[in-house]
Amino acid sequence: MKKRIQAVIAIMLILCMSLSGCGNATQETAAKTEAAADGESAADTATETDDGVVRLTVWAEEANWDVLNKMIESFKQEHAGEAKFEITLVQNADAETKNVLLGDIYNGADIFPIPDDQMSSLVAAGALASVPNAEEVKAANMEDAVAAACVNDVLYAYPMTADNGYFMYYDKRYFTEEDLKTLDGMLTAAEAAGKKITMDWSSGWYLYAFFGGTGMEFGINEDGVTNHCNWNRVDGSIKGTDVAEALLAIAAHPGFANMTDADFMAGVQDGSVIAGVSGVWNEVEVRKAWGDNYGAVKLPTYTCAGQQIQMSSFKGYKMMGVNYYSAHKDWALKLADWFTNEQNQTLRFEERSQGPSNKNAAASDTINQVPAIQAVIAQSEYGVLQRVGNSYWDATTEFGGIMAAGNPSGKDLQEIMDTMVAGITASTVQ
Repeated sequence: MKKRIQAVIAIMLILCMSLSGCGNATQETAAKTEAAADGESAADTATETDDGVVRLTVWAEEANWDVLNKMIESFKQEHAGEAKFEITLVQNADAETKNVLLGDIYNGADIFPIPDDQMSSLVAAGALASVPNAEEVKAANMEDAVAAACVNDVLYAYPMTADNGYFMYYDKRYFTEEDLKTLDGMLTAAEAAGKKITMDWSSGWYLYAFFGGTGMEFGINEDGVTNHCNWNRVDGSIKGTDVAEALLAIAAHPGFANMTDADFMAGVQDGSVIAGVSGVWNEVEVRKAWGDNYGAVKLPTYTCAGQQIQMSSFKGYKMMGVNYYSAHKDWALKLADWFTNEQNQTLRFEERSQGPSNKNAAASDTINQVPAIQAVIAQSEYGVLQRVGNSYWDATTEFGGIMAAGNPSGKDLQEIMDTMVAGITASTVQ
């Protein structure tokens, strides 16, 4: 009972204080008020069971554990004598951070990697602690990477990588420099060799490549939830059906195969795939398979309505976020900052070939010699930040499946485009 009375008094004090505040302070106060109302027992437990040990849980994909463990050890050495740490790595796919965290925010990890497209939802849910040394972090990192980690000009995460985009891997034994300029040229070379070029049309992330350079419009609305899109337009130099016809022509080509990322890598390793659209996360394995023959370039142009259209891309960034409800939030912020400093972004590149967002780390001669990093940088000229509402994904997956299968039902192409756009622009809860 005493604890409940104390909690109520605390809430009343916070509400009174909020009357004189504004802007970010008001938002943070509201979040704290909600935490006090909903999480009393958790706060009490944290106080009562505190034995002086700073226990932090870090979500990460298992492939990154070795390098993260090195960073954790150096963090402990850096802060030796200040606290006793128990830092635990737990397997969690980066792509699932938002879904898993918002499913049980109070029991979520203290620190976690965030793909930039998840930022808006996590901030809207009050899940992220803002960065206390924001100006220092902004100055150290690339402008676009900082923008990706901000919502309404507030920095909510620490920029970590600047390579979460896609480009074209290729085996140098099969292509000339001229071939690499156009998808037509690459497909012809692949057919002649009896091999395949791959791309994943089950994902709207990759399918955007065919629409971004057409002059048609797509993006998220001001509500941060719904999309606007005119990919089904019936006029202009390129119509929606022109893109559909181009995709059907590519799908029918003997040199093309619609494959997931995992299938692309299997094909690289067994020799059936000699080029494919993917990202730096596969760089190590591609280099192992192709050795000195491994190459990477920006995406080529493709034929659409009798024109050569430069393939576009979503350019992406990853950052480290801290759970607003972490029992040791100050230490969690320090560790997230440590994971993403210049020294550790360099280490992450050296051991995992992940391109840094830190300006100094990215300027090293070693990084400038990695084809995949240079390819993602070259492609970024034709890329945009991924800012989309959830209704985009299912609609484009369905469309991509129809195109990859060659429109087996013979459905009218304008109707197909209209259906996709209706799905993309549908009002759904994010």
